[in-house]
Amino acid sequence: MNFIGKILPVEGYYVLLEESLPIDYAKSLTHLYQPLIGIQATTLYQTLLHERELQKESTLQTHHTLMNYLNLPLDQIYQSRLLLEGIGLLETYKENTTANNRYTYVLKAPFSPSSFFKDAMLTQLLYHHIGEDKFTVLKSHYAKENGFTLGENITAAFSDVFQTFTPSPEQMEVAPTQNNQTTSENDNKVDFSWMEHMLKQRMIPVKKVLTAENKKLISQMLLLYDLATYEIEKSVLWALTDENELDREEFQTACHDLFKSKHDDTPIQLVNKVQKPKQQTDEKPVTKEEMLIHELETISPKQLLEDLSSGGQASERDMKVIRQVMTTQGLPSPVMNVLIHYVLLQSDMKLSKAYLDTLASHWSRANLKTAKEAMAFAKKEKAKYKQSAAKKSNYSKSGPKDIVPDWFKERNNKKPKQTEYVDTGMTKEQEKVAALLRQYSSNN
Repeated sequence: MNFIGKILPVEGYYVLLEESLPIDYAKSLTHLYQPLIGIQATTLYQTLLHERELQKESTLQTHHTLMNYLNLPLDQIYQSRLLLEGIGLLETYKENTTANNRYTYVLKAPFSPSSFFKDAMLTQLLYHHIGEDKFTVLKSHYAKENGFTLGENITAAFSDVFQTFTPSPEQMEVAPTQNNQTTSENDNKVDFSWMEHMLKQRMIPVKKVLTAENKKLISQMLLLYDLATYEIEKSVLWALTDENELDREEFQTACHDLFKSKHDDTPIQLVNKVQKPKQQTDEKPVTKEEMLIHELETISPKQLLEDLSSGGQASERDMKVIRQVMTTQGLPSPVMNVLIHYVLLQSDMKLSKAYLDTLASHWSRANLKTAKEAMAFAKKEKAKYKQSAAKKSNYSKSGPKDIVPDWFKERNNKKPKQTEYVDTGMTKEQEKVAALLRQYSSNN
């Protein structure tokens, strides 16, 4: 990505720090943040931090000063600034003036080392960047836990202790106020209403699972691993304990395993985001097969079932079977559509769960992503099955022939000749003996 010209050397900047830094912030920057954003971004943060003490309110520093401090070109400084913004260490404000643009850099305090390991997203990123061995050393050193339990939190809230007016008798009868918990901005990334419905169907207490902290964790894992909603549901169900509580470590592991299965063990790294070119969608399907593939790519499995049943409603049983297969095997919707279509054609329009499970497991291992790939795979497997069946049929027809060898058939024909030869030989021998005996008797 080209960063040249985004900022100019003559443009000024001003640095603000709205909150106090933790006492060991330098350790966090060096050991925890630097593996994620690199040495240039870390140095830029420290330079802006110390530059704040030297600046005067009446004059602005120019970006040419930063170039001299860091010995870097301005495009690399701009790139480092983006990394600081993305990781949450910097906010940038721009003001257009008559002369040159003016920037205000608001530095955000980094997490302390112990607080850093309480953020699930940053923890996972650090784990993948530095490896398990180094991660274990840092966590055991910085994230030390107290050796005692705190017990139940009975701290009084502000509303329990103070009030700003004298209530009237009518207001005294108002029901107690509920605790309003702030939610993360990322909570809207997950359809929690749909997840609540899923938990209720399984008789799982929703409030016990979808707490504010768990919602934040779920949203972070969704963003980090780029998971679909059904994959998040699968990970949540996997990580539930016997007491129906979410095991946060198990949940993170499940999300990571899903990511590895989808991306062939691609390592998780922070990289500069590149805008993807827009795909051309002007081409329209021409053949019947292309039209079918296009239909299977765009409709939902529920709509497919209803179309195949001439507009009738999809049964609750069929939808439950499809949902279980999708969540268990993690098949994309287009691939699931092809699988449903194939099973119905092979099973006389019956949706057999056993047959569906067997094929779904096979297709999941094949890592199919689109309806076109799934249809080609189905044709290939069907051709293999026909070829195997033909071989078995040919073997069963030709197998019984030539079971009795020729030598066994000729055995009975040879045996009488052998017997005749033996009998004839014995008769001649007897005649010789008799002749000798007669000759001996006549001489005597």
